[in-house]
Amino acid sequence: MTQAYPLPAAAGARSAPPLHNADEDALLSLVLKQLDDDQAQDVVTIDLQGKSSIADHMVIASGRSTRQVAAIAQKLAETVKQRGFGPVRLEGLPAADWVLIDAGDVVVHIFRPEVRSFYNLERMWAFGDNPPVAGTA
Repeated sequence: MTQAYPLPAAAGARSAPPLHNADEDALLSLVLKQLDDDQAQDVVTIDLQGKSSIADHMVIASGRSTRQVAAIAQKLAETVKQRGFGPVRLEGLPAADWVLIDAGDVVVHIFRPEVRSFYNLERMWAFGDNPPVAGTA
């Protein structure tokens, strides 16, 4: 039997105003650097520009445990806010199987590996000639 995991409550809600390109690139770079610093695994960036109104970039990463997923998410949200990119919205933090961080034009999903495999967002959001880009900043 396949385990069903609940979706974060605001999986498409936008909390921060849209950024201009330079700010958006700086936010994406900050997100990728913080994920790398916090040892997130299998970081993938998906470019959504012109393909979705929910965000311009989606970043997907894994943590080794619920504790690490929660720690990565909390630190990332704090860093984004401290660097002046506005408030972020966190969903899924109590269970920490899957945490959604909505920073406006950059949306970050942090999963435990088995939950990530179950939802397979990379495949769902793959767009023909523009597959997800693996790697960190």
